[in-house]
Order: sequence, then structure tokens, then C-alpha cells
Amino acid sequence: MATMKIKKGDTVKVIAGSDKNTEGKVLSVDTKKGRVLVEGVNMITKHTKPSQANPNGGIVQKEAPIDISNVMLVVKGKATRVGFKVEDGKKVRFAKATGEVID
Repeated sequence: MATMKIKKGDTVKVIAGSDKNTEGKVLSVDTKKGRVLVEGVNMITKHTKPSQANPNGGIVQKEAPIDISNVMLVVKGKATRVGFKVEDGKKVRFAKATGEVID
């Protein structure tokens, strides 16, 4: 993939899978695998051993990555596709639904 249309910190809506229609903030983006980690989406239970950070260990709920094709960027409360255009010599993202520049 040349450039990712979703970045860390964006608000996205899940459009496929068991967490469909859920919105959350992007915590991280894996560009090599094309996956994103979204806050509160695709929760898994992980059994952890006792460690320095977690002395008791136990069962922990955490997010698992989902494919980037299963999320859509949310701009002003509306899910939209993302395009790129050049403005003032800089490549910027824009919302296809409104034509508004995102960043």
C-alpha cells in the first residue's frame, strides 16, 4: 500500500464483523499488515502470567487488531471514504462525502 487513509488518533466506524456499527479511536496502525487497533473494538481475553507490571497476573481484556478494510473514517459524525489531493504543494486527505479537507 502506498499511503494509509487511516491514521493514529482518527475516529473510525467498524463496517464489517461482529463489532459492526461500533465507533472508536485508532490506537495504532500496522502499515505492513494493513491492520488497525481500535479502542473498545474486537476485545479478546488474554491470560497473563504474573510480572513486574501486573504482579497478580490473571485474565485481561484487550483489543485485537482488525483489518483496515473493515473500518471507515468518521468526519463530523458521518462515515466517509477518504481521498487524496494536492493543496498548496502538500498532499492532504479529504472526505469524499463532503469534499472537506481532513488534515
